[in-house]
Amino acid sequence: MAIHGSLFDEFAETESGDQFIRQNSKLLKIRMDYGPVNARLGSMVAYQGDVRFANRGSGGLDRMLKSKLTGEGVPIMECTGQGELFLADNASDVQVLYLDDDMISVNGQNVLAFSASIAWDIHRVAARGGMMAGGLFNVSLRGSGYVAVTTKGEPVALDVAQSPTFADAHAVVLWTAGVRMDVRVDTGGLGSMLRGGTGETIQMAFTGNGHVLVQPAENVSTSGSGERSGRSGGLGDLLGG
Repeated sequence: MAIHGSLFDEFAETESGDQFIRQNSKLLKIRMDYGPVNARLGSMVAYQGDVRFANRGSGGLDRMLKSKLTGEGVPIMECTGQGELFLADNASDVQVLYLDDDMISVNGQNVLAFSASIAWDIHRVAARGGMMAGGLFNVSLRGSGYVAVTTKGEPVALDVAQSPTFADAHAVVLWTAGVRMDVRVDTGGLGSMLRGGTGETIQMAFTGNGHVLVQPAENVSTSGSGERSGRSGGLGDLLGG
Protein backbone atom coordinates (compact mmCIF):
# COMPACT_ATOMS: atom_id res chain seq x y z
CA MET A 1 0.00 0.00 0.00
CA ALA A 2 1.19 3.54 -0.74
CA ILE A 3 0.10 7.17 -0.90
CA HIS A 4 0.75 8.87 -4.23
CA GLY A 5 0.94 12.57 -5.00
CA SER A 6 3.11 15.56 -4.09
CA LEU A 7 1.15 16.71 -1.01
CA PHE A 8 3.75 15.85 1.63
CA ASP A 9 6.65 17.10 -0.49
CA GLU A 10 4.91 20.29 -1.57
CA PHE A 11 4.00 21.26 1.99
CA ALA A 12 7.08 19.96 3.80
CA GLU A 13 8.53 22.13 6.58
CA THR A 14 10.67 25.11 5.61
CA GLU A 15 14.14 24.70 7.10
CA SER A 16 16.20 27.64 8.34
CA GLY A 17 18.69 28.52 11.05
CA ASP A 18 16.69 31.61 12.09
CA GLN A 19 14.51 31.74 15.20
CA PHE A 20 11.41 32.97 13.30
CA ILE A 21 10.70 31.46 9.88
CA ARG A 22 7.71 32.00 7.64
CA GLN A 23 6.56 28.45 6.97
CA ASN A 24 4.28 29.92 4.33
CA SER A 25 2.41 33.20 3.95
CA LYS A 26 -0.07 32.28 6.71
CA LEU A 27 2.03 30.25 9.14
CA LEU A 28 4.97 31.14 11.40
CA LYS A 29 7.51 28.55 12.51
CA ILE A 30 9.59 29.27 15.63
CA ARG A 31 12.68 27.33 16.68
CA MET A 32 12.45 27.04 20.45
CA ASP A 33 16.15 26.29 20.96
CA TYR A 34 16.76 30.06 20.89
CA GLY A 35 14.81 30.48 24.13
CA PRO A 36 11.33 31.61 25.26
CA VAL A 37 9.04 33.64 23.03
CA ASN A 38 5.91 35.66 23.65
CA ALA A 39 2.95 34.87 21.41
CA ARG A 40 -0.64 35.97 21.02
CA LEU A 41 -2.90 33.94 23.28
CA GLY A 42 -4.45 31.02 21.40
CA SER A 43 -2.27 31.37 18.30
CA MET A 44 -0.63 27.91 18.52
CA VAL A 45 -1.70 25.59 15.73
CA ALA A 46 0.94 22.85 16.19
CA TYR A 47 4.29 22.04 17.74
CA GLN A 48 6.87 19.28 17.69
CA GLY A 49 8.96 18.49 20.74
CA ASP A 50 8.28 19.67 24.28
CA VAL A 51 6.73 23.14 24.25
CA ARG A 52 4.79 24.58 27.18
CA PHE A 53 2.49 27.57 27.41
CA ALA A 54 1.68 29.98 30.25
CA ASN A 55 -0.95 32.70 30.12
CA ARG A 56 0.70 36.03 30.97
CA GLY A 57 -2.46 38.11 30.49
CA SER A 58 -1.56 41.72 29.77
CA GLY A 59 2.01 41.19 30.96
CA GLY A 60 1.99 42.59 34.49
CA LEU A 61 -0.10 44.89 36.66
CA ASP A 62 1.05 48.11 35.02
CA ARG A 63 0.25 46.91 31.51
CA MET A 64 -3.00 45.32 32.70
CA LEU A 65 -4.18 48.69 34.02
CA LYS A 66 -3.11 50.44 30.82
CA SER A 67 -4.94 47.83 28.76
CA LYS A 68 -8.14 48.26 30.77
CA LEU A 69 -7.95 52.05 30.53
CA THR A 70 -7.04 52.30 26.84
CA GLY A 71 -8.52 49.18 25.24
CA GLU A 72 -5.13 48.54 23.64
CA GLY A 73 -2.79 45.64 24.38
CA VAL A 74 -1.85 42.10 23.50
CA PRO A 75 -3.14 38.98 25.33
CA ILE A 76 0.16 37.17 25.78
CA MET A 77 1.19 33.58 26.40
CA GLU A 78 4.80 32.69 27.20
CA CYS A 79 6.10 29.76 25.18
CA THR A 80 9.04 27.75 26.54
CA GLY A 81 10.69 24.41 25.87
CA GLN A 82 12.40 22.64 23.01
CA GLY A 83 11.31 21.86 19.48
CA GLU A 84 9.41 23.77 16.83
CA LEU A 85 6.30 25.87 17.36
CA PHE A 86 3.82 26.85 14.66
CA LEU A 87 1.63 29.94 15.06
CA ALA A 88 -1.15 31.52 13.01
CA ASP A 89 -4.08 33.90 13.46
CA ASN A 90 -7.21 33.21 11.42
CA ALA A 91 -5.18 32.58 8.25
CA SER A 92 -3.93 36.17 8.21
CA ASP A 93 -0.70 36.82 6.34
CA VAL A 94 2.43 36.69 8.51
CA GLN A 95 5.24 39.25 8.23
CA VAL A 96 8.58 38.85 10.04
CA LEU A 97 11.15 41.51 10.90
CA TYR A 98 14.22 41.71 13.09
CA LEU A 99 14.79 44.68 15.40
CA ASP A 100 18.44 45.56 16.01
CA ASP A 101 18.28 47.84 19.06
CA ASP A 102 15.31 49.59 17.46
CA MET A 103 11.63 50.25 18.10
CA ILE A 104 8.30 49.98 16.27
CA SER A 105 4.82 51.15 17.18
CA VAL A 106 2.25 48.46 16.37
CA ASN A 107 -1.50 48.07 16.33
CA GLY A 108 -2.03 45.51 19.12
CA GLN A 109 -4.44 43.55 16.93
CA ASN A 110 -1.61 42.76 14.53
CA VAL A 111 0.99 41.43 17.00
CA LEU A 112 1.51 37.68 16.59
CA ALA A 113 4.79 36.91 18.40
CA PHE A 114 8.12 38.37 19.46
CA SER A 115 11.38 37.20 21.02
CA ALA A 116 11.61 37.29 24.82
CA SER A 117 14.43 39.82 24.39
CA ILE A 118 11.95 42.38 23.05
CA ALA A 119 10.42 44.73 25.64
CA TRP A 120 6.83 45.77 25.07
CA ASP A 121 4.45 48.30 26.53
CA ILE A 122 1.30 50.27 25.79
CA HIS A 123 2.25 53.83 24.92
CA ARG A 124 0.45 57.06 24.30
CA VAL A 125 1.00 58.43 20.81
CA ALA A 126 1.85 62.14 20.81
CA ALA A 127 -0.39 63.62 18.13
CA ARG A 128 -1.54 67.22 17.82
CA GLY A 129 -5.05 66.07 16.94
CA GLY A 130 -5.09 63.37 19.58
CA MET A 131 -7.05 65.36 22.13
CA MET A 132 -10.13 65.28 19.91
CA ALA A 133 -10.18 61.51 20.37
CA GLY A 134 -9.38 61.58 24.06
CA GLY A 135 -5.88 60.17 23.59
CA LEU A 136 -4.27 57.70 21.21
CA PHE A 137 -2.58 54.45 22.23
CA ASN A 138 -0.53 51.75 20.54
CA VAL A 139 1.81 48.90 21.47
CA SER A 140 5.56 49.61 21.42
CA LEU A 141 8.09 46.84 20.78
CA ARG A 142 11.68 47.77 21.58
CA GLY A 143 15.09 46.08 21.69
CA SER A 144 16.83 43.38 19.65
CA GLY A 145 15.06 40.28 18.43
CA TYR A 146 12.42 38.94 16.07
CA VAL A 147 8.88 40.28 15.71
CA ALA A 148 6.04 38.68 13.74
CA VAL A 149 2.93 40.64 12.83
CA THR A 150 -0.15 39.67 10.87
CA THR A 151 -1.77 41.54 8.02
CA LYS A 152 -5.02 41.07 6.15
CA GLY A 153 -3.54 40.50 2.73
CA GLU A 154 -0.16 41.64 1.45
CA PRO A 155 0.77 45.05 2.92
CA VAL A 156 2.56 48.04 1.46
CA ALA A 157 5.50 49.73 3.23
CA LEU A 158 5.31 53.48 2.64
CA ASP A 159 8.46 55.62 2.99
CA VAL A 160 7.09 58.73 4.71
CA ALA A 161 10.24 60.76 3.93
CA GLN A 162 9.41 60.70 0.22
CA SER A 163 6.04 62.46 0.42
CA PRO A 164 3.29 63.49 2.89
CA THR A 165 1.64 60.22 3.86
CA PHE A 166 -1.91 59.62 5.08
CA ALA A 167 -3.76 56.41 5.95
CA ASP A 168 -6.98 55.06 7.38
CA ALA A 169 -6.41 54.34 11.08
CA HIS A 170 -7.94 50.87 10.80
CA ALA A 171 -5.56 49.90 7.97
CA VAL A 172 -2.31 50.96 9.67
CA VAL A 173 -0.34 47.99 11.03
CA LEU A 174 2.81 49.65 12.37
CA TRP A 175 5.33 52.42 11.93
CA THR A 176 9.03 52.64 12.66
CA ALA A 177 11.02 54.87 14.99
CA GLY A 178 11.58 58.31 13.51
CA VAL A 179 8.01 58.54 12.19
CA ARG A 180 5.65 61.10 13.71
CA MET A 181 1.89 60.66 13.60
CA ASP A 182 -0.79 63.34 13.69
CA VAL A 183 -4.54 63.35 13.07
CA ARG A 184 -5.99 64.97 9.97
CA VAL A 185 -9.66 65.86 9.56
CA ASP A 186 -11.07 66.00 6.02
CA THR A 187 -14.83 66.61 5.97
CA GLY A 188 -15.03 66.85 2.19
CA GLY A 189 -16.93 70.10 2.50
CA LEU A 190 -20.45 70.93 3.59
CA GLY A 191 -22.05 69.30 0.56
CA SER A 192 -20.26 66.05 1.23
CA MET A 193 -21.26 66.13 4.89
CA LEU A 194 -24.92 66.69 4.01
CA ARG A 195 -24.77 63.62 1.76
CA GLY A 196 -23.54 61.47 4.62
CA GLY A 197 -19.80 62.03 4.36
CA THR A 198 -17.12 59.90 2.73
CA GLY A 199 -16.23 57.61 5.62
CA GLU A 200 -12.69 59.01 5.41
CA THR A 201 -13.10 62.05 7.67
CA ILE A 202 -10.45 61.13 10.24
CA GLN A 203 -7.06 60.13 8.86
CA MET A 204 -3.61 59.44 10.27
CA ALA A 205 -0.92 61.77 8.92
CA PHE A 206 2.72 60.63 8.98
CA THR A 207 5.91 62.67 8.70
CA GLY A 208 9.58 62.16 9.56
CA ASN A 209 11.97 59.42 8.50
CA GLY A 210 10.92 55.79 8.38
CA HIS A 211 8.17 53.54 7.14
CA VAL A 212 4.47 52.94 7.74
CA LEU A 213 3.09 49.47 7.03
CA VAL A 214 -0.49 49.51 5.70
CA GLN A 215 -2.66 46.46 5.02
CA PRO A 216 -5.33 46.26 2.28
CA ALA A 217 -8.14 45.81 4.81
CA GLU A 218 -9.39 47.42 8.00
CA ASN A 219 -9.22 46.10 11.56
CA VAL A 220 -12.82 46.55 12.64
CA SER A 221 -14.42 44.75 15.60
CA THR A 222 -17.02 42.24 14.55
CA SER A 223 -18.06 40.69 17.84
CA GLY A 224 -17.76 42.85 20.95
CA SER A 225 -15.52 40.48 22.94
CA GLY A 226 -13.23 37.48 22.75
CA GLU A 227 -9.61 37.02 21.90
CA ARG A 228 -10.31 37.08 18.15
CA SER A 229 -13.02 39.73 18.03
CA GLY A 230 -11.24 42.20 15.76
CA ARG A 231 -9.39 45.22 17.12
CA SER A 232 -8.53 45.28 20.76
CA GLY A 233 -8.96 49.03 20.85
CA GLY A 234 -6.61 51.99 20.64
CA LEU A 235 -5.87 54.01 17.51
CA GLY A 236 -8.30 52.37 15.12
CA ASP A 237 -11.28 52.51 17.46
CA LEU A 238 -10.53 56.04 18.64
CA LEU A 239 -10.18 57.35 15.11
CA GLY A 240 -12.86 55.21 13.53
CA GLY A 241 -15.53 57.88 13.87
